[in-house]
Parts: sequence; C-alpha cells; structure tokens
Amino acid sequence: AFKHRSANMYTLVATGISAAWLYSTTALLFPGLFPEERLRDVFFDVTAVVTALVVLGMALEIRARAKTSEALKKLIGMQAKTARVVRGGEEIDIPIDAVVVGDVIVVRPGEKIPVDGRVVSGASAVDESMVTGEPIPTEKTEGDTVIGSTINKTGSFRFEATRVGKDTMLSQIIQMVRDAQGSKAPIQRTVDKVAGYFVPAVMIVAVLTFMTWYTFGPSPALLYAVITTVTVLVIACPCALGLATPTSLMVGIGKGAENGILIKSGDALETAHRITTVVLDKTGTVTMGKPSLTDVIALGSVDEDTLLVLAASAEKVSEHPLGEAIVAGAKDRGLTLSEPETFLATPGHGIEGTVNGRMVVLGNLKYMSEKGVAAGAAESILERLADEGKTAMVIGVDGGLGGVIAVADTIKADSVAAIRRMHELGLEVAMLTGDNVRTARAIGTKVGIDRILAEV
Repeated sequence: AFKHRSANMYTLVATGISAAWLYSTTALLFPGLFPEERLRDVFFDVTAVVTALVVLGMALEIRARAKTSEALKKLIGMQAKTARVVRGGEEIDIPIDAVVVGDVIVVRPGEKIPVDGRVVSGASAVDESMVTGEPIPTEKTEGDTVIGSTINKTGSFRFEATRVGKDTMLSQIIQMVRDAQGSKAPIQRTVDKVAGYFVPAVMIVAVLTFMTWYTFGPSPALLYAVITTVTVLVIACPCALGLATPTSLMVGIGKGAENGILIKSGDALETAHRITTVVLDKTGTVTMGKPSLTDVIALGSVDEDTLLVLAASAEKVSEHPLGEAIVAGAKDRGLTLSEPETFLATPGHGIEGTVNGRMVVLGNLKYMSEKGVAAGAAESILERLADEGKTAMVIGVDGGLGGVIAVADTIKADSVAAIRRMHELGLEVAMLTGDNVRTARAIGTKVGIDRILAEV
C-alpha cells in the first residue's frame, strides 16, 4: 500500500497491530507511566490473533492458487522443447524459441508438433486430445492445420510454421490461466473501493479522538489520548471485511480444483449461482475418453472369434487408437493373437496384412472397394452402428467380406445420474463435441442431454 501510495485493508491492520503492540510493550516495560492499574493491561493477544488471521488468510489463498498453478505447470510441460527444421536443405534440431514463422518443420511418428502450422507435404494421424478432448486422432494431409504440442501418431510430414512463441494456441491457453489467477471478483473490487474510503475515515477518527482527549480529557491527558486512539484503531481493524472475501473465494476455487473443477476466476465463482445452463464436453466428461470394442458381426463363413483374432492380429503392430481398442478387446475375451507376416497402413482409410497365411483387410467402404472386397451387404449395418455413435469398420478375409467390427467411446457409469441431478436442480444440460452430429446425437440421447453442439 505504501509503495502504491493507496490505503487498503492491510494499512489499517498494520496500523492497529503496531499501535496495540507499542502500547502493550510500553505498559509492560514502564508500568509507572500509567496512573491506574486497569490502564496497564496489555494487548499482545490482540496482536497475535489479528496477525494469525491475516497470515492464515494469506496461507489459504496461496494454497488455493497452488491448485490452479498445478494445472498451469501441466500445460507448460506439454510444450515441445526442440524442433527439427529444414534450413539450407538440411534437417537441424533447434530450440523451440528459435523457430520463426515460415520455417519448414519435419515431424516423425510419436513426436510432438512444436508450433502451430500448415501441412505442406506428407500425411499422418494427429492426436489432438489435449485441445479437442477427442480420443481418436485427426487425419492430416497437405493443406490441413496442425496445433503445437499435439502428438503425431502414425506418419511423417512437413509443415510450415504459422504461429510461434506466445502466439501459439497452447501459449494463449497458458496466458488465459495466468490472467484468471490474478483476476478479482466484483465483490473484491467493491471491498477495495470501500477500503479506499474506510481506511482514511478511521485514521481521521483516530486523530480526532486523540485531539479531543488530549484537549478535554482528564489528567494525564496525553496518556488517555494515546489509549483511546489505540482503542479506535484496534476496534476498527477490519479482520472480517479484509479477509473474509478473498479467503472464501480462494477456498471455493481450491475446493473446486480438488474435485477436478478448474474455476476460471473469482468473478466466475461469484456469478455461479445465476447459472441456468451447464455445457459438458463429451469426451472424458460424459464418456470414458478412450475407444473400446463394442461389436463384432460376422457376415461371411468366418465366425466372430476368428474374425476378431484376424483383425486384432493385423492391428497388433498399429499405433492407431482404434487398432489398439480392437487388440485390447480381443485380449479381454481371452483370444490368442498371432504376429502378422505383413502389414501396411493407409492413413485415413485402413490397413491390410497377412495373418496365419490369410489376407486381412480392415477399413472403410472406400478402402474395401479399392482392395476389391464387395462390402455392399455391410452398408445397412454400418448405418445402424453409426446411428448408435459407434465407429464401424469392414473386415475382408481372403478377398471376401468377413464382417463388421465397431468401437466406441463408451459412456461413463455415473453420467446418466449426474445429468439427471442437474435436471432436478433446474439446469439445462448441453453437450459440446468436435465429433460428428450423428455420434453426438446418439450419445446425447442415451444420457438425457437437452442440447447438442457438434462438429465444433
């Protein structure tokens, strides 16, 4: 307050504590200065309690801020440290801070994309879950945009940097979190405004009290003037006004963080009682956030277990989450998988390989057509599964139609009950997702969502 030349609650707290301590010390060391026994009382307990309250309030605030700081540290930890840049016809690794707009950057499978940019050559599937929350990687080809700190999964590509440093999407998210930590709620701004008038007013009253008792008070006038002035300062010490607001807000934000709720600011917390609509992210909130095997439908001469063994064995060396879900599903059913003799993945379309001497093709209808597999009999099943919010793939065995395998991001066990409870509180529940409308509608219908915002 002294540095900024503005009075606040801590000005009055410091003045009251100092006055009480000086008076108490004087009464303890020089009791003869006080004509009456009752005037020799000390106020060390007052200074200790008020100081403890102030420190406690600060400690609670620091602890609550630490909860959101952990989220900030996790965001900062997501950033890539280096980038492989093409300069002078050679690929060189440089610190992320040295990347400039226009640089062409090479990204290999499993690496983090260092900055935001646009693909200029190559193709791959990119895990953008840290931004979108969607567990299934997004296929990227020439001309598509990529986001810094997302993870390249399957292929290798080159992209041109379009946003670097503080302009990247992740850097802007980090800055938003920092701004939120330093924001003040409207009630805090009101308290600060009141303090700007209250503190000078108390000081003026204290001075007037001293002058009145010094001029008109009994002898010794100076002593009585000091005692009454100290009394005014101690009584006016604004413990509740100065500490209750920031403490309650910070404890509220901290409790939210403990339960996995990151509250943007004190302003957001204060206005929460006026909420009429709750918007939920689909992936990881309503659903598990990870695809799992849901359906295996045989349409040819191969039975379901054999079909799943062939598909899972072919996907065994794949890094795609859908393939990993098929492999995990086969293992959960106790099936024994084989190592594929050959394997070829076509990003965005499907895979083909040889398992136990049998040719296996797994992918979408277009991919089946390209590989000469007649999959017309599977179209109605694919439509039905898509309406249920599942990602379905056709499997071909030895050039013929084998069947359909589907995976989906399954609904959490407590989602329906949680949404029902929100409805009981009179809240409208909306679901936000980057997934397609059909999948979003299927999930929303099952859990009782009122409004669906898809493909965002």
